[in-house]
Amino acid sequence: MSDDFQPLLVALAVFLATHLVPAFGPLRRALIAQLGERLYLVAYGTLSLLVIGWVGYAYAHAPYVELWPPSAPLRGLTLAVMPVSCLLAVGALTTPNPLSIGIGGKGYDPERPGILRVTRHPLIGALILWAAAHLPPNGDVAALLLFGPMLALALAGPRLLDAKRKASLGLGEWRRLAIHTSQGHMVWREIGIGRFALALALYALLLWLHPHLIGADPLAR
Repeated sequence: MSDDFQPLLVALAVFLATHLVPAFGPLRRALIAQLGERLYLVAYGTLSLLVIGWVGYAYAHAPYVELWPPSAPLRGLTLAVMPVSCLLAVGALTTPNPLSIGIGGKGYDPERPGILRVTRHPLIGALILWAAAHLPPNGDVAALLLFGPMLALALAGPRLLDAKRKASLGLGEWRRLAIHTSQGHMVWREIGIGRFALALALYALLLWLHPHLIGADPLAR
């Protein structure tokens, strides 16, 4: 691999390393014991955002080495999938969820799980759609290095998180909370028009930011 890709590879390695912290129980518990849970979550969230920004910067400045030619229909596929990804992300950040990554379980109603009715892991679902939708139209080495590991990491997430929550909650409680989740369909009134509006606003913001941060305009012909 050319040294030109080294900054992206280093950023991706740090990204993957930081995501091993919450998966490695002894280290996570030691950090929580030292910092307290709230400070740990704030510190880890801040670090994650900084590392994601670093990865994006490294990707935007990586050389372009084509593997397959760009395709307008494939770009259209990405544009069609991303609103769903945005809705899952907004739902994850605004819906109580004791079963996955999110804002915590306070106020969660297993009879009205909202976006969790689609998937128990909406934030991971958003990442899966984002990575999967960006691989086909970006047929270059840097895109493969970025979106390939991201997709693999996201696909492994649901099973790992389910196992972790079953262990912490107990199988009976996990089943009670999860009974109406991951059914693959929406109940629109449980999600609410506000979340749809926020998702569209996020989608519009990403379209506007994309050429400034990444250097490519998704709407360009």
